[in-house]
Amino acid sequence: MQPLAGYLSEIDVHPQSIYVLHEKVERKFSMHKHDKGQLTYVEGGIAFCNMPDRSYVVPARHYIWVPKDQQHYMQIRHSKSTTTRNLYFYSHDDHLHPFYNRLGIYPVNELLQQMIAYSARWKCHVLPGEPGFSFLSAIKDILPEISIAALPVALPTTQHERLRPVLQYIAQHFDQQLTLESISHEFDLSPRTLSRLFTNTLNMSFVQYLKTLRVVKGIEMIL
Repeated sequence: MQPLAGYLSEIDVHPQSIYVLHEKVERKFSMHKHDKGQLTYVEGGIAFCNMPDRSYVVPARHYIWVPKDQQHYMQIRHSKSTTTRNLYFYSHDDHLHPFYNRLGIYPVNELLQQMIAYSARWKCHVLPGEPGFSFLSAIKDILPEISIAALPVALPTTQHERLRPVLQYIAQHFDQQLTLESISHEFDLSPRTLSRLFTNTLNMSFVQYLKTLRVVKGIEMIL
């Protein structure tokens, strides 16, 4: 297997290429970014795309588009049959449509699913003029047309020293009866102080956070 640092730097070696990576192994990344837009589709599992300030859940039969220069790392929940399909696209034409410059999670229809699966016949860099480049470019070209409704499942994260252990506790006990008062008592905070921590740090209320967390956990458990 190619070393992690080498793999990440290899993606941007040829700015005009499409870099293709299909694999059944989990690489543990740190936060990073690319000069290319990234399409990631996970078969048979669930993925989390972690940003500096939040985590996005990517359920089955959906793909995530990560625009160029967006700090992120993918966390894959694997089953034995899970395949991660990644396509990294040149970005010189991203200005032609606003789709390419915003992060989004979208359902995969039958056409796109078959095209992504077919792209597995190529590996690593595919350059302009080489066999397969026109086909792979067509995948990027159709994304704005077929990807209309983004899936807004995002869970805020934080490094705040007082709030971070609270979020860890909630994640461990999300299936229990949790209230602002009970959490406040657990961490020796007043309900008003805890409420302000959520609002000022995460830009959402305690109740909104708990509901979002349960949606994410529910999706993960179903899959």
